Amino acid sequence: MSNYYCLMTGVPSISLDQPSSMSYAQFREECEENLTAADKKLLSYSYLRQDCLNLVKLLQNPEAQLSLLGNYSETQLRELIAEAQNSEFKVEGFPEFLADFIRHSYAANAGKADYFADDAVMLAYYEYAMSCKNEMIAEWFKLNFTLSNILTALIARQNGWNVADYVRGENEVNDMIKSNKSKDFDLSREYDFVAEIMKIVDTDDPVEKEKKIDAFKWLWLDEKTFFEPFNIEAVFAYLCKLEMQLRWEMLDPEKGKETFTEIIENLRSEAKVPAEFVR
Repeated sequence: MSNYYCLMTGVPSISLDQPSSMSYAQFREECEENLTAADKKLLSYSYLRQDCLNLVKLLQNPEAQLSLLGNYSETQLRELIAEAQNSEFKVEGFPEFLADFIRHSYAANAGKADYFADDAVMLAYYEYAMSCKNEMIAEWFKLNFTLSNILTALIARQNGWNVADYVRGENEVNDMIKSNKSKDFDLSREYDFVAEIMKIVDTDDPVEKEKKIDAFKWLWLDEKTFFEPFNIEAVFAYLCKLEMQLRWEMLDPEKGKETFTEIIENLRSEAKVPAEFVR
């Protein structure tokens, strides 16, 4: 296992409340220069989320403006779309689920009133990311996926909607969320973090609530990397923290409130949590 002592001792300390002197883009560049090929592949799981959202944008609007935070360029994504649409063969250089999404999920459902392409591709993404061979990274994506479903279910419940209509994926946790009527879906007995999340969701201010959720994730990353601050898991954790900071730099308090309102409105129209908050 590679040790990134020089890389990690050279980066500034960061906190959720204070901007870092190193940007997300700068750290990605440092990783590109210093990581092994195998470890770069592990970080690509994080970047892939943006590729999924970019892919949907291009499918829905060929002239869409894309984010630069993914693994693939606009040209590469256009080539993926063309190859996936014109053959059933594996598209080399891309995770297989992307071509499957284009050929099957999107091709069969685009335009239907009850089909939300962002939700469909993000479900496929999380299923792929949770299968990562690195245990800590797989756990990170599982945590985020579970949190997303819990928070979505709570919003649905508060508004009197059928929770099962809004929970994505099939697993034991989701089965409990769909069927259990207790406040915490009876998850606290099995998962320690759920009790903490239940305290957070009682926060009235939506911006403060989002900040507390990110703080919870921040501490989770700290705990997972405390004893090994120079390995690839620590590099991955630092990248995730910078991504959280970048997100908050782009969201002022008023924008945060608007986004929370958007979550409610999307649920009312039978959408899921916006991709911006499906982390």
